[in-house]
Amino acid sequence: MAELQMLLEEEIPAGRGALLDSHANLERVAEYCESNYIQSPDKHRALEETKNYTTQSLASVAYLINTLANNVLQMLDIQAVPRAVLHPSTLLLFLRLTSETHFYSVNMSSVF
Repeated sequence: MAELQMLLEEEIPAGRGALLDSHANLERVAEYCESNYIQSPDKHRALEETKNYTTQSLASVAYLINTLANNVLQMLDIQAVPRAVLHPSTLLLFLRLTSETHFYSVNMSSVF
């Protein structure tokens, strides 16, 4: 359970925060690349620099998403273990609550 708590309280929020930070950084990089291209007398060099930044940024975002996804999957795996030993009636209740929660979230999303 300590591992689950660490994932919920540290790893997953940190991963989400890293993605949000990356988003802000990518906006600044995009602004720089646009400005650099407009002001640069050597458009080819500016374009190549933009391609390099794009490649690095995509690799960074892919890494962050992969790390966060692995942490979420690990959290789900940890939580799935106790469900396997639940009494059938308890498992049925869990499944019903899960489907009701899903139904509620789908209906609420259609409102907005």
